[in-house]
Amino acid sequence: MSAPVQIHGTTRQVFLLRATLAAAATFGAASATPYVRRAIAQESGTDADILNFALTLEHLEATFYALALERVDGLSEDETKLVRRLRDDERAHVEILSETITQLGAVPVEEPTFDFGSALSDRAAFFKASNTFEDTGVSAYNGAAPSIQNKEILAAAGSIVQVEGRHAALVRLVRNQPPAPVSFDKASRMPEVLRAVRPFIRSS
Repeated sequence: MSAPVQIHGTTRQVFLLRATLAAAATFGAASATPYVRRAIAQESGTDADILNFALTLEHLEATFYALALERVDGLSEDETKLVRRLRDDERAHVEILSETITQLGAVPVEEPTFDFGSALSDRAAFFKASNTFEDTGVSAYNGAAPSIQNKEILAAAGSIVQVEGRHAALVRLVRNQPPAPVSFDKASRMPEVLRAVRPFIRSS
């Protein structure tokens, strides 16, 4: 398990942050693996299309966090640890989704070329964009869930979206915002999700 990430702030913030990160480390991306292993290939173009769409979002997040570690100045040591953790989780999601799509007999979408522009210009801009990406990921999985046919794949997606939700909470704590500002998460359909991420995608 990764060392707990500590971010200076109020006692309540630090407590929530540590508890959330511990849960992500214990029940995070790896918890989806058993579902993926049992998702024996069944011809389901609809499910494969949904997972490829999710894979594009995971590529975006994984690349965003990797570039942030190289380019964003002003991150504290604790924040850098957090960003590494986020990057590693998103990379694990990419791997899991790619395996599952292959098991379905489909071809995983190639990683697009991204341009994050001013989102990597400084610490504040980075965490604001991170918040947007994580919220978009959660709403995308929520919106796609009713369309997934394979119950094992649905379980795997449910495992991933829980981690994305924890990511969103962690980023909000860094930004001194409530970790769970609403009682029910939003569910977004594909066109709405595309509007949120398309400005950052240069090729696919």
